[in-house]
Amino acid sequence: MPTKSLGLIAGNGKFPLLFAQKAKSQDYKVIAAGIKGDASFLLKFLVDQYAWFKVGELKKLFAFFKESGVKQVMMAGQVNPNNLFEQDIAFDDEFRSLFEALKDRKADTIFSAVAKRLNDEGMELVDSTFLLKEHLAPKGTITRRGPTLNELDDIAFGSTIAKKMGGIDVGQTVVVKDKAIVAIEAMEGTDRTILRGGKIAQDGAVVVKMSKPNQDVRFDVPVIGSRTIRTMMKSKAKCLGIEAEKTLIIDRDKCVKLANKAGICIVGA
Repeated sequence: MPTKSLGLIAGNGKFPLLFAQKAKSQDYKVIAAGIKGDASFLLKFLVDQYAWFKVGELKKLFAFFKESGVKQVMMAGQVNPNNLFEQDIAFDDEFRSLFEALKDRKADTIFSAVAKRLNDEGMELVDSTFLLKEHLAPKGTITRRGPTLNELDDIAFGSTIAKKMGGIDVGQTVVVKDKAIVAIEAMEGTDRTILRGGKIAQDGAVVVKMSKPNQDVRFDVPVIGSRTIRTMMKSKAKCLGIEAEKTLIIDRDKCVKLANKAGICIVGA
């Protein structure tokens, strides 16, 4: 029988599903809180306890974990920015007091405040990759096609810009073509950034995704998956540069197969 309880705050994408599967395989009892409008309904079939929460229901979420005996919590998956800015969203007193005390509304600021409140409630926010180290990107080319010299130059150039943007908590992804920055990620997320950059670059863009210089591995860890590759295909982007050993690859075999079919190279830099 599982002996260790682990709370999971689940956003969108496959990251929460992958984490739940891995945790269960290692005998964790997984108590999942799915964010309405983001988390997949499939998650409830992979965990021991599951409940839905709206973005602003922080007090209810804390109570759910405490009642379930959770001492450690991890975050997986993004929250759609549309869910943060809905006009009719209702924040509970806990969330409102936290939000009003923030110096700004950047991702790190918000998540750090949530981590502190969890700690105040006797729960620790843990490294979101601690069970998934084998899914971190290796160094070097992981696809059949390697990068061209021009693509390597764009990866190096884009990496520098991405690190600077990450340093001020703007985003982790940039789209580059011929050493020109055609798109920088803000709150819209990687996929929308790639689509926006593809419209400008038209063909052959290089997508670069890096961790922040002082990345807090408890949240906002860089993640790519097959959806990333499909988005690149739509945008006619041809190369993806990611930070080795700091970027999670979801469905690696599927990613590589899709990339190979499309002639896209993936490089762990």
